[in-house]
Amino acid sequence: MTTLTDAAVVQEPLVIARSENTGSRRRRRRIPLTVVIPGTAIAVLVVVAAFAPVLAPHGPTAGSLQDRLQGIGTSGHLLGTDGRGQDILSRLIWGARPSLLAGVIPVVMAGTVGTLLGVVAGMGTRRIQSIVMRTLDVFYAFPAVLLAIAIAAALGSGISNAMVALSVVLVAPIARVVETEVARLRNEDFMEAARVSGAGWTRIAVRQVLPNVAPSIIVYCTALVGLSIVYAAGLSFLGLGVSPPHPEWGLMLNELRQNLYSNPTLALVPAVAILLTSVAFNVLGDGLRDLLDVRTEALA
Repeated sequence: MTTLTDAAVVQEPLVIARSENTGSRRRRRRIPLTVVIPGTAIAVLVVVAAFAPVLAPHGPTAGSLQDRLQGIGTSGHLLGTDGRGQDILSRLIWGARPSLLAGVIPVVMAGTVGTLLGVVAGMGTRRIQSIVMRTLDVFYAFPAVLLAIAIAAALGSGISNAMVALSVVLVAPIARVVETEVARLRNEDFMEAARVSGAGWTRIAVRQVLPNVAPSIIVYCTALVGLSIVYAAGLSFLGLGVSPPHPEWGLMLNELRQNLYSNPTLALVPAVAILLTSVAFNVLGDGLRDLLDVRTEALA
């Protein structure tokens, strides 16, 4: 009887530990709503932009002055028409293409360059770190919006120049995040083991550093996409992005601004599109942080 009791006592912690591990794995597999809801909304937006020629009821530049400034809910024009008689819903759908591209491409370009600079600064000597980070601090001396406007104005109007301007602006914050993460990893045991084993700088960076900093980069860059969309819309609003008559949300907002007092609800359409898309990417970034951040999961 004593033997059976002792065995049950010994086995009980094992059962508890096994159940805790199972529950931990289930928590890891559970995707939070902050990822599902904004991720679904962004996926729908991407599909709408990709199939704009099929989904848009009218052409992006088709319009008639006889139908100008039709209100929301007008027959044949669900979201009304602008000052040229162009269908706002069609231009909104077509405008999703340059708006999304202006949000994603600059972040991808800046993320590539910023990650490289951050890894070099974080793993290099103090002299290399000082040169890289002090150079990037020059960009921090200017407000991001004003710097983007200055670069875009120097390069000239156009969506490609606006993307270049946004890429330059976003490099510094991404590099700082990466450098901070790499500096945190420098004295970890697995880094010391990699150095002792004789692995080179490049091998350590690729095999040890990048996999550990990738979650932070993904989360931060996802949130930056929403910010980049807002910046790109601002550049187009000022005439430094997409040129008319091509549709883009910031440009649409500028065109409808002229009729703000006569029909203010029309100007809200592209403004709400910019707001909701930016919020979706920001919420998705927060959800990915909860999903990918190992330190947060360990404390939960």
